Amino acid sequence: MNTKLINTIRLPLAALLAFSLVRCGQNVAAVTPQKDDPIPVRQQPVTIGGHPRILQYSGLIASNSEARLSFKIGGIISRIYVKEGDHVAAGQLLATLDLTEIDAQVQQATQNVDKSQRDEARMTNLYRDTVASLEQLQNAHTQSTVASEALRIAKFNRQYAQIRAVSSGTILQKLMNEGEYATAGTAVLVFNGTGLGDWVVRFGVSDKDWAVLKKGDKATIAMDAYPGESFTGAVSKLAEGSDPNGGTYAVEVTVAPGGHRLAPGLFCTLQLQPPSPYARNFVFVPASALAEGDGNTGFVYTLNDDGRSVKKIPVRIAYLQGDLIAISSGLDNVQQVITEGVGYLTENSVVKLSTDTSIHSK
Repeated sequence: MNTKLINTIRLPLAALLAFSLVRCGQNVAAVTPQKDDPIPVRQQPVTIGGHPRILQYSGLIASNSEARLSFKIGGIISRIYVKEGDHVAAGQLLATLDLTEIDAQVQQATQNVDKSQRDEARMTNLYRDTVASLEQLQNAHTQSTVASEALRIAKFNRQYAQIRAVSSGTILQKLMNEGEYATAGTAVLVFNGTGLGDWVVRFGVSDKDWAVLKKGDKATIAMDAYPGESFTGAVSKLAEGSDPNGGTYAVEVTVAPGGHRLAPGLFCTLQLQPPSPYARNFVFVPASALAEGDGNTGFVYTLNDDGRSVKKIPVRIAYLQGDLIAISSGLDNVQQVITEGVGYLTENSVVKLSTDTSIHSK
């Protein structure tokens, strides 16, 4: 036999071996049934219940008072008095710009106020002596008012040429260093206020989950930092629009610390229990019973009365709950579904019902 013919024979054998190995990993028959042999199958009863859907998500702990602190005006950063991880008190000075130019602007505005006030006083005297007109007096008053407002602006800018902590908290990040030029509004420090203990978890949910959630829905939170412990929470915010990047809807859950010390960035998993329509009764089948699935639709097989043929039934899937599938329609008056051997079945298959667990891979 030539080499070309040998390779031609080997290819289907290799494909068949790969297929068998894959099916073994999916809890189906370890040995592929022969074409003329009945396919061994097992079935399980369906259950009907009103188990509410449990939504499971994950996210990171954050503070609702997290802020990106910046200067109101641009300038050279003179000093940064804190570093990442520092705990700060309310009102504490965190960073400042070089005030040379800003102080000069304040002084210039002060001199303009003094001059405009003198001009107004002189114009008032001239008006009393009928030397100056009313218009000239009004113009002098306007100039004095404008100069006073310019001084107020200069002093306000000087006040926000410094960054102070708005509350007690922690410095999460230092984004700029001393000597750098900071433009107006550019974040210099990321601050996390922890004085109020307003810890939250933010994550995105699908449109179907968003539609059944509402503010106040209870949540159970587990954190890797505190294994075996459970925290309570509630949905506090629901986005009114989807994220244009990921297409999900933002949800925020407020977490009760329960006396534990929390920090931004702690990983946690959440379980949320939405209200109806998921409180209604559904037919539940094992996930292994689903032969095909596409979105909300799928197929399952049931055993006919003769015990040898099968029926392929289209079903509508409501949601997944662990290793169970909630079926909203399609299984009326169905008592049992085939759960093992499903991968080999077609509508024309001949089967035999077996209770021998050795026919399935472990």
